[in-house]
Amino acid sequence: MVIIDLHTHYPMHLLAREPMPPSRFRNRKTALLDWVRGPVLRIANRLWNYPGAGSAPAVTNDSLARSSVRAAVSVLYAPFDEVDVGLPYGAPPASRYMDGLLRQLDLVEASVTGQTESVIARNPAELDAAVQGGRVALVHAVEGGFHLGASPREVAANVASLARRGVAYITLAHLFWRQVATNTPALPFLPDRVYRWIFPQPDVGLTELGRAAVAAMVRNGVLVDVTHMSRRAFDETIAILDALDPHERVPVIASHAACDFGGLAYNLADDQVVAVARRGGVVGLIASRHYMARGLGPARSFADSVNILCRHIDHVYALTGEHDTVAIGSDLDGFIKPTLPGLETPAGYDAVEAALTERYGAAVARRICQDNAWRVLGSWSGSA
Repeated sequence: MVIIDLHTHYPMHLLAREPMPPSRFRNRKTALLDWVRGPVLRIANRLWNYPGAGSAPAVTNDSLARSSVRAAVSVLYAPFDEVDVGLPYGAPPASRYMDGLLRQLDLVEASVTGQTESVIARNPAELDAAVQGGRVALVHAVEGGFHLGASPREVAANVASLARRGVAYITLAHLFWRQVATNTPALPFLPDRVYRWIFPQPDVGLTELGRAAVAAMVRNGVLVDVTHMSRRAFDETIAILDALDPHERVPVIASHAACDFGGLAYNLADDQVVAVARRGGVVGLIASRHYMARGLGPARSFADSVNILCRHIDHVYALTGEHDTVAIGSDLDGFIKPTLPGLETPAGYDAVEAALTERYGAAVARRICQDNAWRVLGSWSGSA
C-alpha cells in the first residue's frame, strides 16, 4: 500500500540544525538571525513538537523510508517571519519573507540531493515516477500567505515563481493575522475565546493581498488550501474560485483539518466539508489529538485513535454520500503534540491502513490513504 500524506513539516528539523553556510546569506543580519533562531527552534521542538522525549523529529528521509508513506507534502513555513517580533501585531507582510522562503526551499532540496530513498517531485508526472520507482516523493507546499509579498503585484509574481519551483498548494491563513486572510484560533493551549481576546482580527475575510493570491494560484495551477481560514475568509475563497472556475476544475483542499464535533473554530463545519467535496477536494485528517478527539471522548490507545479517525470518516460519508473527500494530512512535526496515540511518526500510518482495510475494505482504505490525495495532486499543474 502506498500512503500519501498531504501535510508534513519535513523542513522543521532542517531549520533547527546549524544554519546554512554564510555564502548563502544575503547579508550579515540575516546570518546572525538564523544563528539565533536555530537553537531556539531546537529547544521548542524538543519541548512541544517532536514525539516522545523530543529527541528526534518525526519526519525525516529515514523515517519516511521506513514507512509506507511514499509521497509527503513538505510544508515550507518560516515561524520567525510570521511572528516577526520587530513589527507590531497584525503588521502587513514584508517583501523579504519570500527570500527566506526560497532559502528554505533550497535547503529542503539540498537535503535529498544524493539520497537513494527520497526525491523532490515538482509535478504530477515526477510524483508518479518516484512512487512507481519505490522512492519517497517530497512535494513542496507553503503554509502562510504572509510569505508571498507586500503588494498584489509582488504576490502575483511570487506565486508564479513558486509554481515554477513545483509548489503544489498554499495555505493562505495561518496562526496570526498578517493582513492576507483572517484565521481561526489554532493554538491548542489557548481556548478560542482567549485567543480572540489576545489576538483580535478585523471583520474581513480576504484582503486585497489574499484575493490577489487566490487569483494567482488559479492562474498558475497552484491548489488553494483553506485550512486555518476564518469562516468569512473560507466563504470568500470559495466564491472567488466559483467565479474564476465555474466548471469546478480546480479542487480546493483542507490539507490538515478535522470535522467539528466539539465546537472548535479550527474544525470544519458540515457545510464547509460539503463545499470542499463539491469542488472535488479533500479533507486531510490531522493527527492532532486536540482537534480530532474533541467531543469524541478520550484517546488513550491506538484503538481509540482508529475509532476517532473512523468517526470523522463516517461523518464525511454521511455528509457527502461517498468516500472521495477524506485523505491523510498528519501535520507531523507541525507543533501538534500530543498526537493521536500510535500516529506519532509516519510508520504509524501503516497500521492505520490495515485498520481501515479491516473496517471498510481494501478499496475504501486505498481511497483514503492514497487515491483521493493522488487525484487532487493530479490537478496541480506543477513545474515544467
